[in-house]
Amino acid sequence: MTITEEERTEKVEKREYKHQQGTQGPRMFQEVPRRRGGKVGEKVHQVSPRDSRMTVTEPEVYDVIIIGAGPCGLATAARLCESSPSSLFTDIEHQRYHWIKKHDERMSIKSSRRGSVRSPKCPITVRGDDCPGEPRLPYSMLVLDSTAGEWCGKWNKLFKAFCISHLRSPMFFHPDPRDRDGLLAYAYEQARENELREITNVVGKELSEHKRKIKMNPCDRKGSKRTLPTNVEVDERNRSDYFTPSSDLFSSYCCAIEARYHLKDIVRKADVHSVDFGPIKGISTNDNDLFSVETSTGVQYARTVVLAVGPGGKPILPRQLSTTESEGACHSSQINPGNVLPVHVRAKISRHRETNVVVIGGGLTSCQLVDLLVKRGVSKVWYLMRTGLKVKPFDLDLQWLAKYKNLQTATFWSAEDDDERLGMVQEARNGGSITPIIHKVLQSHIRAGKVSLHTRTNITSQYWDPLLKSWTLIANPEIPNLPTIDYIYYATGISSDFSSLPLVQKLLLKVDLPIKGGLPCLTDDLMLADNVPCFVTGRLAALRVGPGAGNLEGARAGAERIAWKIQELLGSNRDKDAEQQRGWHAEVDEGLTHNLGLTNSYGALANSADEL
Repeated sequence: MTITEEERTEKVEKREYKHQQGTQGPRMFQEVPRRRGGKVGEKVHQVSPRDSRMTVTEPEVYDVIIIGAGPCGLATAARLCESSPSSLFTDIEHQRYHWIKKHDERMSIKSSRRGSVRSPKCPITVRGDDCPGEPRLPYSMLVLDSTAGEWCGKWNKLFKAFCISHLRSPMFFHPDPRDRDGLLAYAYEQARENELREITNVVGKELSEHKRKIKMNPCDRKGSKRTLPTNVEVDERNRSDYFTPSSDLFSSYCCAIEARYHLKDIVRKADVHSVDFGPIKGISTNDNDLFSVETSTGVQYARTVVLAVGPGGKPILPRQLSTTESEGACHSSQINPGNVLPVHVRAKISRHRETNVVVIGGGLTSCQLVDLLVKRGVSKVWYLMRTGLKVKPFDLDLQWLAKYKNLQTATFWSAEDDDERLGMVQEARNGGSITPIIHKVLQSHIRAGKVSLHTRTNITSQYWDPLLKSWTLIANPEIPNLPTIDYIYYATGISSDFSSLPLVQKLLLKVDLPIKGGLPCLTDDLMLADNVPCFVTGRLAALRVGPGAGNLEGARAGAERIAWKIQELLGSNRDKDAEQQRGWHAEVDEGLTHNLGLTNSYGALANSADEL
């Protein structure tokens, strides 16, 4: 009897199907990789091994959807994957904990309390977060970003547009949840310490008790004044913290964090139109509330949502520009990285004609833009500020960063209401400022006649001539010999107004959320409400995190609060091998709590007696 090819294939499929049911148990649906060209968030299941063409699709419900792939979004995603964050352990405890976690299956581990030695489970197996292997995310996550399908796409784009060589933040400001000094260690590990630049006039020796007494009585016995060193906020032993990394080094470090936690493939490029919360027919189980996130690529569903959208508002302009006027002006956030100068200005520079450009703003971005325009060949830049020029190393006062940080933070958290906190945030930030290094660059341009600085100056009248492609400006106070201007750049910041965000309008109809100064009054866990697990991080969380919520330190602090609450809501351990790891976790945790003095000393003696 001759067996046809079709019958032979059918027999093989039946045999494989029986084998699968015998080893894995009866299962109706077998998961297969998502089809090429399938929609984001769809699962494709094979109905039967006999006919692979018959497929059904159902939308995936993610544990967490993060909207925004900037440093705040990266900090949150990384913290959700980190089992031992730096907020819980000291540096020494971290070294031991991660060494045991990485080598527990390949090395013999001796208990510090009982002296027992545990043999390696699998000497040839490589484990640990830093080792290559299959991604094991504790939660199903999706990250949506409108700029690019990668982490920190907009961040890198803006740094490239303004040719920024170094960050403003110190070394301990970064999104890594594992180690406070992780960025500094990474720089030395990669032999890139030459890319660090010291923040001058910040670190120095503190005044001794003798010199403090002299300060109280600044005159000697003869009546002459004594000269004393300035009392600095940061002690000499913390000097290594007060360097700034290069933008390339910081970008590489973010890539290392992304690789460590296997976060590369969870970022998708999509514009988020709206976020809603409630039971979804056909998807919710037991009518549980879920988030539906409407995007340009379809609707996604999640149990929790994190908004890491930065300021979230629109560019601030002194006046709205008409369509014709937009040809001669733009906001700094709208600058094209490849073409900072418009076409008509570049044409005049190529013909060696005089060009005049106005930059309006008082922050670091405006000064960096002035420097970039001079380097690109603009004849003269007219630099206008509504206030005075403020020079300081950080956007916050040093007391919020150095040894008095805990005092300031405690004062902030003990404020009576959100109105008082809002006042503290505004006072701490105190408008835009520039760093001492960029101030020296600005002064050199002024001395060379390339820049004309005018503080406390406002434009009272402006007219754009579309034929000549130039502006006629009138300022108050009057600027002598002000020529016609070829282009205007507004480096005036972006508004922080949560209530104006289009994507949260449906949520605001269901949640009674007070808003102070454009900032939402969140819960202590950074949620919109206790029964709505929509979290907010970044600058919009300033009323809970503090004045530094919008910088890199605030990104890590916000991620810590969010991760604790998500672990409480969804469970802290989603790995398939959780049961296998529970044994060595318990042993490590027991040893750490004993060494930290968190256990009863008499209980420890009782345990020792039992062993005897």
